[in-house]
Amino acid sequence: MVTKDDIVFRQLITLSDGGRVLLRPLSNEDREQLIELFQQVSPEDLRYMRHNVKDESLVASWVDNLDYDRVLPLVAVIDERLVGNASLHFFEGPSRHRAEVRIYLAKEVRRRGVGSRMIQALIDIAKRRNIYMVEAQIINEQATVIRAFQKLGFVRKCILDNYFILPDGELRDVAHLILRLRDSAEEF
Repeated sequence: MVTKDDIVFRQLITLSDGGRVLLRPLSNEDREQLIELFQQVSPEDLRYMRHNVKDESLVASWVDNLDYDRVLPLVAVIDERLVGNASLHFFEGPSRHRAEVRIYLAKEVRRRGVGSRMIQALIDIAKRRNIYMVEAQIINEQATVIRAFQKLGFVRKCILDNYFILPDGELRDVAHLILRLRDSAEEF
């Protein structure tokens, strides 16, 4: 359930080069900027995305239909411009103890610590929401991204063969990573 802490969350981070980035929840006022962020997606990045983020109406619908109890999106802001979007997707029913994390960063902020800080913020939110584990599914050939998640404590649980199909029909293996937020001893 969404809390006031989730809605008012703000975190200001300073990068090693002195740049400052504000992390906060996506809001209705971010509609045009989110569309702009995803219009920058390269053809190569787009191949690996679950959705066609170049479709402005799709991205607009994410803002128009915000439901923090279903998906909690955080944005990274530099000088009032969105440069990143990370989201925590909550499951229901027998999977309600799990959540999945997804992230996209503009090229200029990659490998500067912004992604790690965004994922850590989502992990902290998941803990407050009593989530037992956070999951990530990453194309197996994206070794740098997998290592970044592992540095945050995620463990590769399995490789799902031919689990992702690219727009051209090529199949890719997916690494399924999990971060446990509770010990098994606490679950019973």
